[in-house]
Amino acid sequence: MGTEEAAITMINYYTTVTPHIRNVPVFVQYSNHKELKTDAGNQRTQAVLQAVSAVQSGGSPSSDVQEALAAASSPVLRIIIDNMFYPVTLDVLQQIFSKFGTVMKIITFTKNNQFQALLQFSDPINAQQAKLALDGQNIYNSCCTLRIDFSKLVNLNVKYNNDKSRDYTRPELPAGDGQPSLESSVAAAFSKDSNSLLGKIPGALNPLSAAAAAAAAAGRVALAGQAGSSGVLLVSNLNEEMVAPQSLFTLFGVYGDVQRVKILYNKKDSALIQMSDANQAQLAMSHLNGQKMYGKIIRVTLSKHQTVALPRDGLDDQGLTKDYANSPLHRFKKPGSKNFQNIFPPSATLHLSNVPQDVTEEDLRLLFSNAGGTVKAFKFFQDRKMALIQMSTVEEAIQALIDLHNYNMGGNQHLRVSFSKSTI
Repeated sequence: MGTEEAAITMINYYTTVTPHIRNVPVFVQYSNHKELKTDAGNQRTQAVLQAVSAVQSGGSPSSDVQEALAAASSPVLRIIIDNMFYPVTLDVLQQIFSKFGTVMKIITFTKNNQFQALLQFSDPINAQQAKLALDGQNIYNSCCTLRIDFSKLVNLNVKYNNDKSRDYTRPELPAGDGQPSLESSVAAAFSKDSNSLLGKIPGALNPLSAAAAAAAAAGRVALAGQAGSSGVLLVSNLNEEMVAPQSLFTLFGVYGDVQRVKILYNKKDSALIQMSDANQAQLAMSHLNGQKMYGKIIRVTLSKHQTVALPRDGLDDQGLTKDYANSPLHRFKKPGSKNFQNIFPPSATLHLSNVPQDVTEEDLRLLFSNAGGTVKAFKFFQDRKMALIQMSTVEEAIQALIDLHNYNMGGNQHLRVSFSKSTI
């Protein structure tokens, strides 16, 4: 009703006079709702579905439907990727979305620790079709879920063509500062592995094979055949005074199960790290390259080595090589473990779990301050077994994770520390 008074008048009247509709008595009472919210999007969705079916059957949508579409959409989609267990690149997005029309521009960025993209089609109808078909779909098996909305922007302004942004209508744009421009070899790597590419049917996304996922990762692949098959990383520019195999095992272990670590005897600012497989190596590389560890910006690349060799029996290499194949601390041993869904880029906020019941906020603040950082914020989850703790910088959070993951809190309860996508 228009006003509360009108509703009261109606109820008062019908409590004394029972209304009948088609000879059936009807009872009227107040609802708990203060107002009704009608779904304006619903009419839009119907219009879109009509338009899409018209376009797919070769016709053109009626004028009223076209008007509804124009009001409803922009040619630009905003894409968020949840559960990003494998890195997703600009090229992967272009490949998926170009099934629905001409992709003109893409810009990728990280916001609130989530990988996001803006993607512009040549026509709003293509954007509609892509959103209807792809929203909620997984790019790879059971991870990398697409969340798609229309952007308020109607045109993207792309300055550089590199692995973060691309204007397909202007191939002459520069690559920008220090950004690798995309090599044709990456495109070749994609086209070679035709079975594993994302499904040919609009809306059906086939999971990529491991090699293609590796090739897709970070847009930094030389040749899928070579780079895709190695699980060994070369890490350089390490702080040789501070670094130890254990600290590298803990940090890289956030993104996969580290099998072996070797700090190079003649070049102690560099190390080889062997992950379980090429996907994990790609994941660790895309998340950790360029991060600060012990005050130095580390560089992470794929190594040409297939494995990390252990020292020959009886040879002392001063503890520079460690074998972690049987470590109980691997996060991804169990297939389908929840840990696969909780992989996030390094962030200032850390997720703590396995917190003993008697441990207080003060205890944890003190523990993390002693790791050499400043605690900016703290929040317990309801059950108090988990918490979020925010350090003042990403570097401090990386240091705290290295020092305190698997920290013995007493009673044989070991603290688990991960990067979080949340902020407090």
